[in-house]
Parts: sequence; C-alpha cells; structure tokens
Amino acid sequence: MDSLIFRSLPGTFTAFHWHGDTFKIPHGAAWIAQSEGCANQAFECGRTIGLQFHLEYSRKSIDLMFRNCGDELVEGKYIQTPDEIISRIGNVHEMNKTLYLILDNMEREFGATP
Repeated sequence: MDSLIFRSLPGTFTAFHWHGDTFKIPHGAAWIAQSEGCANQAFECGRTIGLQFHLEYSRKSIDLMFRNCGDELVEGKYIQTPDEIISRIGNVHEMNKTLYLILDNMEREFGATP
C-alpha cells in the first residue's frame, strides 16, 4: 500500500460498524480498504481520510448506540445482535491503538495543528 497514513496498519483487523449506507470514493481520492460487507471502507485524498468504520468506540459509546439507535439492529447478513456485539467488545483496546496509530501517522505526515 502506498499510503503513508495506512501502510503501518495490519493487513486485516476487526473494526466496529454501525451504518446503513456507504459512500463512493471521491474523484481524485485513493481507495484504501474494503471488506466482504462493504466495498469502500477507507479512502485518502490529500490531508483527508474517510472511514466507513469506527475505531473510536468504547463500551459506553456502544451502550449509548443501543439506547439511541437500537431499532436499527434488524436481521441481516452483516448485522449482529446486541449480545454478539457485546461478546466482541474485548477488541476495543486494539482498535483504539489502531486509531492512535492513524492519528500519529497523520501528525507525522501533515504536521500538528497550531
């Protein structure tokens, strides 16, 4: 991968998804990642990145999503039940580390904001 932002990430990882739509890769952007369930998971365009997954989640934020958006969890091939989501909550720390790696790479490549 040519991306200076994403190249230090593992080739595969489990991220948290909670969405019912997706995006097209913008003109001039570099397509970065895909999954079985979503063709466009990430892109990079200059100093901008787009992600179709969450790395910033916590048990608290997931509980809030259950409370405020739980009706969106309908049966589907890629939709987990609340129990399935909670059973995989153990990867929160790993995903937060991945988030910080992306942010550190962005700071290194683009500089810190004054």
